[in-house]
Formats: sequence, C-alpha cells, structure tokens
Amino acid sequence: MFLKSPPALFLASTSSYRRALLTRVHDSFQCEAPGVEEARLEGESGQTMVGRLARAKAEAVAARHPDAWVIGSDQAALLGAGSAEQILGKPGTEARCRDQLRRCSGQTIVFLTAVAVLRRRDAAVFEFLDTTRVRFRTLDEATIARYVARESPLDCAGGFKAEALGIALCESIDSVDPSALIGLPLIRLCGVLREAGFELP
Repeated sequence: MFLKSPPALFLASTSSYRRALLTRVHDSFQCEAPGVEEARLEGESGQTMVGRLARAKAEAVAARHPDAWVIGSDQAALLGAGSAEQILGKPGTEARCRDQLRRCSGQTIVFLTAVAVLRRRDAAVFEFLDTTRVRFRTLDEATIARYVARESPLDCAGGFKAEALGIALCESIDSVDPSALIGLPLIRLCGVLREAGFELP
C-alpha cells in the first residue's frame, strides 16, 4: 500500500509573522519572496488593493512552481471611508509610527486581510477577505512614546502589535478570526487547505 504524498505548499511571503502563523497549522511548506511591488494604484480602494496584491503574490510564486499550491496574502489598515479613506502602511521609522498612532487615537481602524490560494497547473483558485475592526483608546503623547520605544512595531501595518503589548492601546477588537490581525486568517485558510487536499486536524 502506498501512502499518498501531500501536495507541495508555498507561502508567497518573507514575513516572519505569516510564517509563524502557518506553522501553527501545517509544518511542511516553503517560503518564497514573490517580488511583487506593493504599491497602491491611483484611485484604488483598500479592499481592491489587498485583493489584487494577494492574488499577484500567489501568481508570481506559482509561475515558478506550477504543481504546488501557493498562498498569497496582503493586509491594509484603513482609517476613514470612501473618499476620505487613508491606508496606514508599515511605518518603517519611529517618527512615522508615532504619527500613525496619533491618527489612530480614539478611532476605529479597519484591517483588511486578503488571501489567495492557487495552483497554476489546473487553474484552481480560492480567494477570501477578512475584516477586523480595532477601536483604539485615546492615546496621549507619553503613552505613544512609551509604546513605540518598548515594542518598536515598525514593520506592522497601523504601527502596533495586537498579539503583544499593542493590545494595551485598544478599547475593543471586533473579529471572527484573531489570527487575521497578525497577518493570516487561519480559520478560513484551514478550510481552504482541507478543500485543496491537505490533511489538517
């Protein structure tokens, strides 16, 4: 009797956060940089942007591994809505991080996390979007400075880490999947991977 080998799986990302999340549910995968320019197109909404980039990342890696399943994901933090919508990206510097948190103070930020799972060989595609709403408490300058100095969340959209000390900045988090805010919605992703033929608990 021959055991069927599981399909190859790639995560189209170099994010340590997404790698750690996927490792929680499946330990046999490879990470590969998609090499996709993560820029917002003129007039593009945050929702359209994250969906486009998640698909583009997955497709870029799938082009090099057509027989494998590939996971692509993208996340944006949105302040405001409609024509007033602002996308809060990864701050990169402490000054930008403090500025982002000033803008988040007392506001509700919407985190959109898009996922595309595809296999090029048979043109199979699964796509979904998670929406998480984070309500920040009112943050004074001393609080913002202490937080940024202690956690240095410069590589996180919105400039904070809800899975760590950043939770202290929040009044509430409205989410159907707590892993989504960290970068990869595992509940829905597990369902997609099972449908694609992976054995998960």
